[in-house]
Amino acid sequence: MTQTHPLTTTTFELPGYRVVKSFGVVRGIIVRSRSIVGNIGAGLQSLFGGNISLYTSLCERTREDAFNEMIAHAGQLGANAVVGVRFDATEISAGITEVLCYGTAVYVERQP
Repeated sequence: MTQTHPLTTTTFELPGYRVVKSFGVVRGIIVRSRSIVGNIGAGLQSLFGGNISLYTSLCERTREDAFNEMIAHAGQLGANAVVGVRFDATEISAGITEVLCYGTAVYVERQP
């Protein structure tokens, strides 16, 4: 599987494909903290209201990294797709957050 595999979905079926084998749950876990520099920059952005782009970028990178870890885990098992993809986040302590991306690794074949 490549890091940007198109056969990932939040549903449990992929139209045009059939599941041949299931490998079970796969996951990618990233734990990130905010840097002091990022906190200061975000604090300044928050004074003006609106989107705090520094935090948005941090969140997006973190989700992408967790997703890529999940895809790599699926590939190690021999899967070529992941269905039922979900994200979850937990604040471990102030400024430290865990982001989890998980789903079911499967091997699919194109239906005729």
